[in-house]
Amino acid sequence: MAEHEHGTMDVRVHEKTFENFIKFMGRAAMVCIAILIFLAIFNS
Repeated sequence: MAEHEHGTMDVRVHEKTFENFIKFMGRAAMVCIAILIFLAIFNS
């Protein structure tokens, strides 16, 4: 079995994926809010 030292893993890919996930969720939240505002304005 390979020996690994604590804290030596390269996490750049993980950080980039997490950053993209946060951006996506922020945009999705904005779209949901925009839809709710649209529905409120036009009394659907």
